[in-house]
Amino acid sequence: MSLRIAVAAPFQQNGRGRMRESEFVVSLSLDRDWFSPDQAKRLVDVASGQGLLSQEDGELVAEFDTASVEIPDDFVPDESLLQEQSTFEKVLDKVVSDGTSKQTAVAEINELQREAALTVEAAAVVYARRKGIDVSAEADAALADLKT
Repeated sequence: MSLRIAVAAPFQQNGRGRMRESEFVVSLSLDRDWFSPDQAKRLVDVASGQGLLSQEDGELVAEFDTASVEIPDDFVPDESLLQEQSTFEKVLDKVVSDGTSKQTAVAEINELQREAALTVEAAAVVYARRKGIDVSAEADAALADLKT
């Protein structure tokens, strides 16, 4: 959730749903002093990988309603946001967002992993698909990991 808040802040500040990457970086690094410029650029990569941002006509486009995100006055994002999530973490986030508790999902994915002798990533993908959750991109990533 804090990634969504960090991404929403520059868009709220500028009052629009798209902006140049340089504006986004300035907002996060100079205006808010949350990240260095390099870290803010890394945040663009991570947020794009999570589907929160896309690029269109040379601008960043928010892929969610940034105006609906509440930014607490004392909010300061943690640098851990800059780390790329694993395939398992991405699938788990989608499962939790769909309504399953994190503890339940992890326990059931681990059980499926043991029963079917799968990697944890593959078990998470199977688990999510059984729940009707689209994890196509994550399935491709899990398959690619198996091939390396």
